[in-house]
Amino acid sequence: MREPNEHLRLARESTPSADVAGAAMSRQELADRVNAHLFEHTGRLYELDDNYVGKLERGIIRWPQAAYRDALRAVLGAATDADLGFVNTRRLQAAPVLQRQDEEPLGGEPDVKRQEFLRAAFVGVGGLLTSPSTLLDLLAPLRPSDAPKRVGRGEIEQVRGAADLLVSWGHSHGGAGVREAANAQLRWFGQLLNAQATPEVRVELHEAVGLLGHATAHMAFDACAYDDARQIFKFALACSEEVGSWHLRAKVLSSLARQEIWRGEPDLGLTYAELALVRADRLTATEQAMLHTARARALAKLGRYQDTLRAVGQADDAFAGTAPDGDPPWMGYYDAAQHAGDTGHALFDLTVQGHDTEAAPRLLAAVDGHTAGYVRSRAMSQTKLASLTMAVGDPGEAARIGLAAVDDAGRLHSRRAAMDLAELRTYAARHAGVPEVAELRHRVTTALAS
Repeated sequence: MREPNEHLRLARESTPSADVAGAAMSRQELADRVNAHLFEHTGRLYELDDNYVGKLERGIIRWPQAAYRDALRAVLGAATDADLGFVNTRRLQAAPVLQRQDEEPLGGEPDVKRQEFLRAAFVGVGGLLTSPSTLLDLLAPLRPSDAPKRVGRGEIEQVRGAADLLVSWGHSHGGAGVREAANAQLRWFGQLLNAQATPEVRVELHEAVGLLGHATAHMAFDACAYDDARQIFKFALACSEEVGSWHLRAKVLSSLARQEIWRGEPDLGLTYAELALVRADRLTATEQAMLHTARARALAKLGRYQDTLRAVGQADDAFAGTAPDGDPPWMGYYDAAQHAGDTGHALFDLTVQGHDTEAAPRLLAAVDGHTAGYVRSRAMSQTKLASLTMAVGDPGEAARIGLAAVDDAGRLHSRRAAMDLAELRTYAARHAGVPEVAELRHRVTTALAS
């Protein structure tokens, strides 16, 4: 049985918070301070978060990589790894055959796992989910309700309306505030999969419920509730597989890819993106652009410079041929601003690694191009532009951009937007003596504490 790492938890809880007077350091604050320490001492950007610290404290990971251990010791004032409960499990095994779940992966293993996943996926991701009742097993147990016994196009329009509302709310307000309501909607409408319907209605129903599942999962992702999001994404993917909806399948796999990239698993994210492109001929140009940008973001995180540029080029080529009238309705968000922001995010990672790229003009185009309904996308691109400028440009200009980003991001209920602000604060630390930067750091800290 896995044992929690009480040494690490106690060390964290014994360290006072720098953000909240009288409180102990939170998991996210510890992650932020470790990221700042690593950036200061290595010049590289790290993206540890509260989820990773939670894995350490729960004993899921017992021996983090050396750089993380060094930073954790420095931040928590520990003299040795043992003081923080870290144990090298590899040394405790005479002849290990399989990698344990409590060890971080060794170099080379992610490629093997990705290839195995791809081979299995060709059988069909939802291949074992052969009936609507089996699909419902992926959701929480349902209580009896007054769901109709037969479904027609009226019910399908209701499901689509609920999905549209959630998507719109997420774009303008963030997903963290209404997750429970979204979950309740999905549980209720999910019951319709068991109702009687004509073959044509059945296809549209699965696609509509799958789209609602995707919107619900994305709200969980935006709240960084990764396990919940992954489970609901898989439900949505199963709905698409059940009726052979290649378009919904591509959208769900794209979002799964982006979540894994966000949470520090770019190799798995690359797997999902490439899986969605297996039959690119069945997808629209806009969908292909969306997936190539996901590939680019994963490749950039993996440090594959030329491959990233090639993927951005493929995304640009695909987007040049976009025909919105032929896209599924849910692809309406992927306009020129979204494309500029997604590719700009990918190139951001290359730029902070020392390469000369078009990241800044693309991110600026995204900020200028996002309309009023896309507050979260505009805020996240603007925050990223501020971080980029802080890292490689003029800190005063970066502070000006960052203050505008705080105004947008501070109104959102989005954990992802908050994490981007925390990243900006990390970049700003090296210029803390600049008055405008000091004001930005104060504003960011205030926004994150609210």
